[in-house]
Amino acid sequence: MMKPQFSLLDDFLPVDYDQWRAVVDKDLNGAPFDKKLVTHTYEGIQIHPVYTRRDWPAPNAPGDDASGYPGFDPFTRGADALGGSVCGWDIRQEHAHPDLAVTNAAILEDLGRGVTSLQLRLDVAARNGLGPEDDRAGRDGLMIYRAEDFDAALKDVHLQMIAVSLEAGAAFLPAAAAIIALYEQRGHDTKTLRASFNADPIAVFARDGRLPQSLDAAMHQMAELAGWSARHLPRSTAVRVGTGPYHHAGATAAQDLGLSMATAVAYLRVLTDAGMSVDDAAKELLFNFNIGCNVFLAIAKLRAARLLWANVIHAAGGTDEGAGMKMHVRTSKRVITSRDPWVNLLRNTVTGFAAAVGGAQTITTEPFDKALGLPDAFSRRIARNTQLILYEESHLNRVVDPAGGCWFLESLTDDLAEKGWAFFQAIEQQGGMVQALTSGWINDQIDSAFKDRLKNIATRKDAVTGVSEFPNLAERRPQKTTPDLAALRAAAADRIAGREPGDASRIESDMVEAAIAAAKAGDTFAQLFDRLPDTGESPNIAPITPHPYAEPFEQLRDASRDYLHLTGSRPRVFLANMGPVAHHTARATYARNFFEAGGFEVVSNDGFQGEPDEAAAKACEAFDRSWANIAVICSSDKLYPEMVPAVTPLLKQSGARVVILAGHPGDMKAAYDDAGVDRYIFIKCNVLETLRELLREEGVLA
Repeated sequence: MMKPQFSLLDDFLPVDYDQWRAVVDKDLNGAPFDKKLVTHTYEGIQIHPVYTRRDWPAPNAPGDDASGYPGFDPFTRGADALGGSVCGWDIRQEHAHPDLAVTNAAILEDLGRGVTSLQLRLDVAARNGLGPEDDRAGRDGLMIYRAEDFDAALKDVHLQMIAVSLEAGAAFLPAAAAIIALYEQRGHDTKTLRASFNADPIAVFARDGRLPQSLDAAMHQMAELAGWSARHLPRSTAVRVGTGPYHHAGATAAQDLGLSMATAVAYLRVLTDAGMSVDDAAKELLFNFNIGCNVFLAIAKLRAARLLWANVIHAAGGTDEGAGMKMHVRTSKRVITSRDPWVNLLRNTVTGFAAAVGGAQTITTEPFDKALGLPDAFSRRIARNTQLILYEESHLNRVVDPAGGCWFLESLTDDLAEKGWAFFQAIEQQGGMVQALTSGWINDQIDSAFKDRLKNIATRKDAVTGVSEFPNLAERRPQKTTPDLAALRAAAADRIAGREPGDASRIESDMVEAAIAAAKAGDTFAQLFDRLPDTGESPNIAPITPHPYAEPFEQLRDASRDYLHLTGSRPRVFLANMGPVAHHTARATYARNFFEAGGFEVVSNDGFQGEPDEAAAKACEAFDRSWANIAVICSSDKLYPEMVPAVTPLLKQSGARVVILAGHPGDMKAAYDDAGVDRYIFIKCNVLETLRELLREEGVLA
């Protein structure tokens, strides 16, 4: 007779950790548990195979949960009690095409199809307070140099309905003044303006190695803008705390957290010294984080960031009013690849998921083809639709902090917060963020941390799908069109050539009001930038250099492509697959993957069978027809002792410059060396260095 109620507990009795561990230790048969089943992150955090209640304490009473509750101190679980459950998150798309007409059409397309806010990236010239006469005009951004240019880019856009975020580099004050001027000229009340002006002079200093004005002057302008914003723009933020330069250079998640707190504290000091309260200053800060494809680490990083910021605000004398972090999260540029860019669709999905689950208020997913050049309508559509599916169809916003209570994620959040706080304290011991940057200490710390990751990338322990693993030499990448920058510069120069010179006097007081008035009068960013007070020159430091994970392998692929264009063929590798398929297929697949990652064309076959001498003769005949200089013997450890001495000398006689054995030689290395084997490829060998050396020998790399 069936039971009226079904319960899993009837058949699956509770098992405590000690019982589970005893079974695992028995199955390990003496192998160390910590070595076999415990992994370590680049932050030095141990990741255990299973987490239980013992890893995160249960609340003894209401309000006793260690991670708190959404909307309450310590804000680990979010700054808002309802999170995004009511309105979702802000879907932000970046625009950087230099042609303002093209940008305007793209903006209208985005806004009509789900995007809720815009990120406008000015070109390199504008970001440095210069105009279209500079040879960097049109590079890496919009050719916007005054308020009228913003008006053209945002034609037919209802500014009172959307948020606008600026990437204006050192020219944040002129750009902010221009947007405010445009908003007022269109008849809108500035109290409704939703803008992020993103004044972030420390990040610009770190990325470029210098500023076009002194750092003190930039900090003063930032304080003026933040103070004015706090008084007049209740729905906007003036300052960004961005860790992009450090993250893209290879900073660990813990370093990222420490650097964000150190930067925020540096800005908090400047703003409070200018007369703002801690809470008012904190509300002017927008934190910008980049996240990669380690989904749990990314979620934990965002949660830990909120916890640390609440600690900072309370330590500074602020209240819960200022302790709730505003957060914009983007897909990391360091995980985006130019080779096999279609895989970036998956990377965007993973990072968008992690950002949403981690509680980001604003999310940007990068167009999948961004590493190839300016995105087109298709890649922008896919970028926004990735978020729309996560939001509209997967309903990720419906649960506030779904990570809350998860033993693993709560524990990881806590561990990461502890590591991040320690790195923040180390920066403060160096004299603060600016001093640590100027001395080179931060650069050294990031480089030191990245060495371990680079080693794992080189050995493919950290795989880059489509680049270092599963490459496709025959891929047809999206074709990009390059704008005519010379024509666009000439047109931009004509736009601003006919106006009368503006006021050239220095702006000494009411800096933001004066800048807005100048923007309304038609002054360019360059004219306004020259009028702002300065206190000297910026020091020069070594810029923080970005390190995309795929870069080392993509450099090899680029060299192979150039060699193909120069000679008509790629460097080739011949696979001497010895014996039946069952013996050679695994290592032949490994070898193909290995060499195609470096841009080698791999000539393969179904294998050569028979007695060792007979099979070796067949392999050498095929090698002669391959036009390759490199031969790779692929078979099983069982057949190698007979096959290697037979085939290696014949391959050398047939013209093989290098003979490589696929597999670790073990105790047979001396015998295989004597037979003529030059190299060995196997799991954990340095794939990158091997490929570089072979490409140099082939004349592909200098």
